[in-house]
Amino acid sequence: MSGINEVLARVGELRELLARLATDGTPATEPDDRRINLIAALEELTSSANAAQARATAELAASQHAQQRAAGVPADRCGRGIAAQIALARRTSPHRGGQLLGIARALSDEMPHTMRALATGAINEWRATILVRESACLSVEARTILDEEVCGDPAALTGLGVRAIAARARRVSARLDAAALVARARKAESERCVTLRPAPDQMVYLTALLPMKTGIAAYAAVKRLAEQAVATGSAAGGLGAAMADSLVHRLTGREPADPVAVQVGLVMTETALLAPAGTPGAEEPAWVEDVAMPVPAAWARELVAHACAGDRVGWGSREGPSNRDGPGGRNGLSRREEPSNSEAPPEECGAFLRRLFLDPASGGLAAMESRARTAPAGLARLIRYRDLTCATPWCDAPIRHIDHVVPAAAGGATTASNLQGLCEACNYAKQAPGWTQRPDVTKEGTRLVETRTPTGHRYVSAPSRLPGSTPATQRRRGSDPTERRLTEVQLSQTLSALELYLSAALAHPMRQ
Repeated sequence: MSGINEVLARVGELRELLARLATDGTPATEPDDRRINLIAALEELTSSANAAQARATAELAASQHAQQRAAGVPADRCGRGIAAQIALARRTSPHRGGQLLGIARALSDEMPHTMRALATGAINEWRATILVRESACLSVEARTILDEEVCGDPAALTGLGVRAIAARARRVSARLDAAALVARARKAESERCVTLRPAPDQMVYLTALLPMKTGIAAYAAVKRLAEQAVATGSAAGGLGAAMADSLVHRLTGREPADPVAVQVGLVMTETALLAPAGTPGAEEPAWVEDVAMPVPAAWARELVAHACAGDRVGWGSREGPSNRDGPGGRNGLSRREEPSNSEAPPEECGAFLRRLFLDPASGGLAAMESRARTAPAGLARLIRYRDLTCATPWCDAPIRHIDHVVPAAAGGATTASNLQGLCEACNYAKQAPGWTQRPDVTKEGTRLVETRTPTGHRYVSAPSRLPGSTPATQRRRGSDPTERRLTEVQLSQTLSALELYLSAALAHPMRQ
């Protein structure tokens, strides 16, 4: 068997070959049947690579477990940080890293036939994942039997789609241990939930995971309401749009076009919000906190105008020191922290504005610091606006913890440069033995965080780019004397002047 270094060398050669193929393409004289053969061969190669990754993942997990036990790590904390290492290596989220770890262990330890089918290209990684999922409730002995029955003959897998292979595994599972399937269904009911994730074109997916009978009943009720609306001519759009509108009406008690009394975290430049059309930077995209996605400036302005319709405007205090010579401020509409006594309560406002200021050199938010070990509300808010999502590379989960890069116990300061926003999983992973982090700053002033894993690998992360901090925007700022004067006026004008501006804008439709 070849050593890892030899395999890595050959993988590097193959990667270069495939990179040239992707860049240069195939010769025009090649017949199409060979191109089909190439596509099929590369698909099988992908499956073989996934199988090799699974084996290496299982071996890494076993080795790391042994090292942690030898280091005296308590049994209930053994294994912490392993999934995060896999996620970093595969450039994916920690949640997905945990899934890949579980799949790798099942394939390596309990499902040799499925592993062989994956390694030979008879199935792909997703079909292998389906088989692991459908057999998860079985005992090791029953799972081994299912593995042999379903994947013992790779030729029998030819032509099976995802649903067909899942149905075959489910039939075998029901025969081997029906009680386990019933218990699994009961457990699944306790895990019902509602989630929100971004979709293209300023849309979102609102998903409810429900027991089958409840979900069917809910769908039928919404469809019935939509059909009534379509029949009476009161629906705007087809049946699908009417169903969506009926769902919103049932949940919120409002029509879809009505202002909704729910705050949305919106970060945008003062130029994008206030400057006349045609001003440089007026179309700088905004950022919606709740779904961690950029949105067009025109859409963000419509959102602000819609929220302010018929309501007053609330003003938050400045976050960070004022910098009249800096590149500009940010207007953040926040939903997380309660305002101080001088701020208008968000629930009483159509729009609640908070001024944030960028550092003129780095484009990052102006720094704040605290002597307390726990970040105060203002500093925590600044970190959330700066990082936007979890600061771990390839993890775009929402921020749940404001964490010290250098731990407070090791002398780390409670400052913006030593704080980062992390999801819960990433914060716990870095507490495992062998993980270290240190903050750094580039010569341009950009803040970085270097993470070193127990295997010695290093990964560098930088904050997300805020609206107005892109290189093109930074080059535009200050290049035109007229624009520079406009920025200085915007930075120096009082909140009451801004309120008058928005009040006038609400009296007339805001620019599109």
